[in-house]
Amino acid sequence: MGYVLDRNDLVLVTGGGGFIGGHMIARLRERGFTKLRSVDIRPAEEWYQRFSDVENLVLDLRDREACRTAARGAGAIINLAADMGGMGFIETHKAECMLSVLINTQMLMAAREFGCKRFFYASSACVYAADKQTNAEVLPLKEADAYPAMPEDGYGWEKLFSERMCRHFREDYGLETRVARYHNVYGPHGTYDGGREKAPAAICRKVIEAKLTGRHEIEIWGDGEQTRSFMYIDDCLKGTLDILKSDILEPINLGSDQLVTINQLVDIVEDIAGIKLERRYKLDAPKGVRGRNSDNTRITELLDWAPSIRLRQGLEPTYRWIYGQMANR
Repeated sequence: MGYVLDRNDLVLVTGGGGFIGGHMIARLRERGFTKLRSVDIRPAEEWYQRFSDVENLVLDLRDREACRTAARGAGAIINLAADMGGMGFIETHKAECMLSVLINTQMLMAAREFGCKRFFYASSACVYAADKQTNAEVLPLKEADAYPAMPEDGYGWEKLFSERMCRHFREDYGLETRVARYHNVYGPHGTYDGGREKAPAAICRKVIEAKLTGRHEIEIWGDGEQTRSFMYIDDCLKGTLDILKSDILEPINLGSDQLVTINQLVDIVEDIAGIKLERRYKLDAPKGVRGRNSDNTRITELLDWAPSIRLRQGLEPTYRWIYGQMANR
């Protein structure tokens, strides 16, 4: 790999109070990084993970000066900050999702100003053209399938535009940018209610609610036959850091290629919980594309690795964590 992530450099993680960001800070600490700066817009007491030996800053990175404060002195920047959530959120908050373009634009400008060595941007599988995702038996999405452009309205357009910003900051200004397209990341220490949660956490919550209340039924959005792949957080962290250090210049998939229906996702969580539920299908709920899966050919060729944690293996600790949160509450 072409770049060594130096433990003597300050590493900035934006969105550090969120799900992926909190895990990223924890992973870097485990690897011996002592100069860490974690930035998030939410109040510090609402962060999913917060560490006293990390420089924790509450900043709104849609603001130019906030980005300059965050980026000053950083050797590497891992930009995970975005206003986003699951399909129920992004289909009903398109303008808010697009305003995240301010975050990446201002962070790129600040990274260039302060001489950042590496800049990682977390993009999304929502950049992929909708006409390639109309069938539940979807062909795995290759990186080239993002063009001609027809991404998820709102959120997907912001991600695709920000990818291009990263490319041109590299080409025009020499800022070393790296981009990964995340496919449905899940795990403990994340959102599981309130409207921003994604499918694995939402299904875990609904199964736990049924178990705790004794009402043995579950509402499923759509007919349950829409397909997705879900990547466990540990795979996401490894892939992110490997891509950050790599010579991979173009956006690359980072996701599991284990395709499952939502009904199969419910089956797995029911099995973990030891319960069977009556299923009620809400056909008018936000569903997103009919099918989406990651083609991992390129990441396997370039990194000799691809996400491999099976869904059942990752859902067990996710379920246990959400159960503990709900039972205590």
